[in-house]
Amino acid sequence: MVIEIIKGLATTFKHVFQPRITIEYPEKTRPVRPRFHGRHVLKRYENGLEKCIGCSLCAAACPADAIFVEASENTDAVRYSPGERYASVYEINMLRCIFCGYCEDACPTEAIVLEHDYELSYYDRESAIYVKDRLLVPSADEEDITPMEVEQGEFDRAIPDMEDPS
Repeated sequence: MVIEIIKGLATTFKHVFQPRITIEYPEKTRPVRPRFHGRHVLKRYENGLEKCIGCSLCAAACPADAIFVEASENTDAVRYSPGERYASVYEINMLRCIFCGYCEDACPTEAIVLEHDYELSYYDRESAIYVKDRLLVPSADEEDITPMEVEQGEFDRAIPDMEDPS
């Protein structure tokens, strides 16, 4: 019995003199890994239009049923996205979300992205539901704010032509 106590104390003393690996969280933050799935954001195109076209594929792919999308029609006078439709209501219930990334994989326009923000805290259930205004990335240019008015026939495709990656 005394031998076991001595072995336990030896293990303790062996670790006492090693450097600490604890990170003082509020003062210092550790960078996250590249494949980390954090807070959701809705992206925009360079011209300020929203990438989300309201197709609801992200909601269909979500295994936790945490995403709700309601689509509305775009017009040339009131244009939110380049396609025929846009997401007039986009909500994510963060209490149900399991951060699997299926919504990101299902999106044809790469509108929903799980970024690296991990500081998700809320004090009531209402603040745990992220609405479109909270998810949407702010526009780089103040003049490019949706909804915008465009010329008739300027946007005829939901997804603009992509550059060849090679």
